Amino acid sequence: MTGTRALLATVMPDSASSRPRMPMAVYILGLSVFALGTSEFMLSGLLPPIADDMDVSIPKAGLLISAFAIGMVVGAPLLAVATLRLPRRTTLIALISVFGLGQVAGALAPTYEVLFVSRVVSALACAGFWAVGAAVAIAMVPVNARARAMAVMIGGLSIANVLGVPLGAFLGESFGWRSAFWAVGAASAIALVGVVTRIPRIPLPDEKPQLKREVAIYRDRQVWLSIVITALAAGGVFCAFSYLAPLLTDVAGLDSGWVPWVLGLFGVGALIGTTIGGRVADAHLFGVLLSGISASTVFLVALALFASNQIAVVVLAFLLGLSAFYTAPALNARMFNVAGVAPTLAGATTTAAFNLGNTSGPWLGGAVIDADFGFRATAWAGAAMLVLGLVAVTVSLRLRGGAPSRRIAGAPAHPGGERHTGSEQAVAVERGGGL
Repeated sequence: MTGTRALLATVMPDSASSRPRMPMAVYILGLSVFALGTSEFMLSGLLPPIADDMDVSIPKAGLLISAFAIGMVVGAPLLAVATLRLPRRTTLIALISVFGLGQVAGALAPTYEVLFVSRVVSALACAGFWAVGAAVAIAMVPVNARARAMAVMIGGLSIANVLGVPLGAFLGESFGWRSAFWAVGAASAIALVGVVTRIPRIPLPDEKPQLKREVAIYRDRQVWLSIVITALAAGGVFCAFSYLAPLLTDVAGLDSGWVPWVLGLFGVGALIGTTIGGRVADAHLFGVLLSGISASTVFLVALALFASNQIAVVVLAFLLGLSAFYTAPALNARMFNVAGVAPTLAGATTTAAFNLGNTSGPWLGGAVIDADFGFRATAWAGAAMLVLGLVAVTVSLRLRGGAPSRRIAGAPAHPGGERHTGSEQAVAVERGGGL
């Protein structure tokens, strides 16, 4: 029962308690992210059929994952800056519409090159939605509920891994990989309806955002450390996850029909991890980062060692999803804590950092495969990235002091023009509860 309640808490409003209630708009954003996340991650189960249909190698098909990530890296900060003074609701509507059209273009793509371009365009729209949506979600809650708000949005990604990615793999296996793109296009249309009907019109703040002040966050070394930590944490996991389907079939010897189920199990772990991480990270942010990245490192090493054992691979897929997404709310909240005066650009920077990892991870995985080290070597390479991430977390922990916390005093502007007050509360969140 406890586990069931934890899962429901990720996607449903909190019951009355001492915790601040999440606004309904935050849950709508989380549900919209389901469509975005399904498109971003579903290629992990579609690489073999795409490679066969487009007459390319699996590593080259894997570059489609990197193409999406590159679009996210570039698009997040650019679109955050471009839409800085535009109405938030209108921006979200426009971006989810472009994203849906990108899925249609992918479904109709006659060549690999057209499919590649459609992934980049979709990623640009996805990045903008993430940046604006995250800023709106963070601004609508108190400082001590930031990780929980981000956990709701990340919950959309987790559900995408539980339902969307396995369903995409099933559709690809049964009706061809293009059917998965059509399905995400339909999900995007549903998300558009939700944004139009449920996200309120959000007034711009009395004090218009200033690009100069937002860009100033990049003078803070803790911001750069957060970028490095996020990129390495994401890259290490997706270095192996991006090639999980061929590892399951070619190394573990599982039938291809098992791939959707194992991907779904990864998603179940992701959902549980997001739930736990979102509830713990506000009080123990660095503790979550250290324990979560360490656990992912151990699981990847175990995956490399026991890749030929079918039971071990299935169990480790679940555990890797749990540990990876357990850290996600903390990674998001950390960036907003050190870059609180620039909420929109902070959200964009976090999105870019995650996808910098999602670009470098699959690229590194493809590189070790091309070097004839085999599919299990992607787990070794991912573990190496995570070790570097742990080093960066340790450096950030040792360097944290008054400067990053004082920066939070200019907390994100409320959508209605108000500001969250109480920098002391933000400092307590940053430092409270030990790690």
